[in-house]
Amino acid sequence: MNNIYWNEQLIRKYDLQGPRYTSYPTAMEFDTGFSLDLVAQAAKQSRLAARPLSLYFHIPFCAMLCYYCACNKIVTKRREKAQPYLDLLFQEMAMQSELFGNDRIVEQLHWGGGTPTFLSPAEMRALMAETNKLFRLRTDDQRDYSIEIDPREANPEVLQTLREIGFNRISLGVQDFDPKVQKAVNRVQSEELTLSVLRQSRELGFRSINIDLIYGLPHQTSQSFRETVEKIIDFAPDRLSVFNYAHLPARFMPQKRIADADLPAPDEKLTILHNTIDQLVTTGYQFIGMDHFAKPEDSLAQAQKMGRLHRNFQGYTTHGNCDLIAMGVSSISMLDRVYYQNQYTLETYEDVLQANQLPVIRGVQLNDEDVLRRYVIGQLICNFTLAFESVERRFAISFTEHFQDELTRLEGMARDDLLSLENNRISVKPAGRLLIRAICKVFDQHRLVGQQKFSKII
Repeated sequence: MNNIYWNEQLIRKYDLQGPRYTSYPTAMEFDTGFSLDLVAQAAKQSRLAARPLSLYFHIPFCAMLCYYCACNKIVTKRREKAQPYLDLLFQEMAMQSELFGNDRIVEQLHWGGGTPTFLSPAEMRALMAETNKLFRLRTDDQRDYSIEIDPREANPEVLQTLREIGFNRISLGVQDFDPKVQKAVNRVQSEELTLSVLRQSRELGFRSINIDLIYGLPHQTSQSFRETVEKIIDFAPDRLSVFNYAHLPARFMPQKRIADADLPAPDEKLTILHNTIDQLVTTGYQFIGMDHFAKPEDSLAQAQKMGRLHRNFQGYTTHGNCDLIAMGVSSISMLDRVYYQNQYTLETYEDVLQANQLPVIRGVQLNDEDVLRRYVIGQLICNFTLAFESVERRFAISFTEHFQDELTRLEGMARDDLLSLENNRISVKPAGRLLIRAICKVFDQHRLVGQQKFSKII
């Protein structure tokens, strides 16, 4: 059953800025004074714990610029730039393999970007072969190996190659089918092309297909976006991500090409989201949280049902037991008590690797309080419930004493029926699920110190 309730009055009251909590502490707390010795120590602890691995590879290249994009990318049509980058990536992979060992199974693997399908089929095969040489990849189809795909760069040979080298999950960027919207954001891809890629993916046996949509783009209307969602529902993808477009041209230069006057008004934007939720929930999709929906039989929905859903820099995941090693420019690794990010630019990434050092630019080491609050926020944002006893047993504290101030702040949300504070448990109610970021923010100690600019919650 989908427990989600739309209350526009509460949405307007609590729709403030806040982190997406793909980690706690968030990347805002990363420090450029972070020592590489901490990576070595964390890698040693990781080996001793013998946790399985999750690998992420960042492919930064895009052949065309999408004006809404806030990702770390390099826009170029020169495909010959890919191989020198792969050579650098191979060098980093060798360093990471030496640090973390090659004996632990890689449960999860993801290629993101940028546009990973910028690579040629031969380059894709080479990257996966090198990964297999340096790490222990799973060979059965229970692995969770995924890639982000631009349908404009996914001909039958590319899709066949991806399936052959081990990918069984794909995520397609669609955003919107309306030609006027596509032109305004410089991402023109026909409905026929996208649906053709989807059909081919199904025929090739990809186990899971995710579709990305964005609401709040220029020229969108509630009716036009409804039609896009209807067409996507007809195909019945396993998962959908419906992202809020955050217009921040001061931070992301490409967005300056989008005129403020072309954006849907705030009321219209809320209507678009409301309609989309109704369409998906009525069709049988489960609201996972934040922007994500999944079929009830999907592994994300099943993990949430069992209280085993987790969240990391790739979003919601069923692999919270893994240490995440991220490679490539700007990528972020996530170990038990250490998070660290690689150099932002290709030039600095190359310079540091040529000096035979890990290309780390900044990071954070978690203290005991961070670990405690990470657990609390993680339970709420993933599973919508938190038993005080589970925290007390794990951390040897009195929940009501330790979080006295936070519980007082939650009382107003309880009066607004976003959550309940009964039976020594926080239970997020249907009206609170869309506002889960606001609830989590109450436990964010770092947000009390600074008020950095984030996107709005909805």
